Amino acid sequence: MSDDEIITMSDLTVALVEPSPTQHKIIAGHLNDIGVQRIFWYQDGKSAFEGVKQEFPDLVISSMHLPDITGVELAQKIRKEPTTMDTLFMTVSSETSFRYLDPLKQAGVVAILPKPFAPSDLRNALIATLDFLVPDQNALDNIDLDRVRVLIVDDSVTARHHIARVMKNMGINDVVDVPSGESAIKALRQQFYDLVVTDFNMPEMDGRELTKYIREHSTQRSVPILMVTSESDSSRLAQVQRAGVSAICDKPFEPASIKELVRKMLSEK
Repeated sequence: MSDDEIITMSDLTVALVEPSPTQHKIIAGHLNDIGVQRIFWYQDGKSAFEGVKQEFPDLVISSMHLPDITGVELAQKIRKEPTTMDTLFMTVSSETSFRYLDPLKQAGVVAILPKPFAPSDLRNALIATLDFLVPDQNALDNIDLDRVRVLIVDDSVTARHHIARVMKNMGINDVVDVPSGESAIKALRQQFYDLVVTDFNMPEMDGRELTKYIREHSTQRSVPILMVTSESDSSRLAQVQRAGVSAICDKPFEPASIKELVRKMLSEK
């Protein structure tokens, strides 16, 4: 796909993983109404995983509870397979448990839709899918991207890969990713960065502690810090804001939101 190629809903190929024929019919109908016509249907995780490796869909839409594995486990298997790790993933579930949803958020899903969902929710999630698929080299057209270096900090390798992909879609190619706050400190001692993108919940040193260290002890105290996190506790997020983050973005995020935040932070440097 060239950088200036335009794709639409009708160009998307979707793997729909849903055990229920009735739910399959409902979701496929909504997809058809939006313009998606190429849909492969799988009723369990094993057949879906094998199908994704053969068909290479743009997006997997999966129920959370499958006959053999969970939607979380399917997402993790797809992310670990080199040939499918870039496949976008969305889940449809009535689950609200942190135990189920947080691993999905860490895996870099496009969206987590409630069951039942409104057709507009699905449409918005598919618009986000198109944003992931199509590079937007004009997103930061007022910034010299050849000079921009970004540090991504997250203990999840899939989350780091996911965020790096968004950065590169914006034309930022000098991206370094590390798995912990401690390794981020080492990286900051060795190189200058224009932006730090960090998770909140990490072992040993979390995102708040990393932010506090950067603002108080680093030689790069003024570097913009974007926190991308699945954390929902308002009191903990308030502590992060007091530590000095420049902006906070939820997981899962819409690429348009990240692009606007990055544009704003780099323009203000």
